Amino acid sequence: YFRNEGSLTSSLRTLLFFTALMITLPVGLYFSSKAYVFEGSLGMSDRDSYFYAAIVAVVTVHVVLALFVYVAWNEGSRQWREGKQD
Repeated sequence: YFRNEGSLTSSLRTLLFFTALMITLPVGLYFSSKAYVFEGSLGMSDRDSYFYAAIVAVVTVHVVLALFVYVAWNEGSRQWREGKQD
C-alpha cells in the first residue's frame, strides 16, 4: 500500500511539473520569439511575426508532450519492473 502511495506522489509531481511547463513555456516562447527574434532581430512585420511565433509555440507544445510521454513511459516501466521483482 505505501509503495503505491509513493508512486502516486511521484506521478502527481511529474504531472504537475509538466502541466506548469505546458502553460508557461509555449506562452513565454511565443511572446519572446515574436518580440525579440522575429520583430527585433529579423525585422519582420507584425502579421508575419504572429505566424512564426505561433509555429514556435506549437512546436514547443509538441516537444513538452513528447517529453511527458517519455518520462511517464520510463517511470511506469520502472515501477512495473520493481513490482515484478517482489
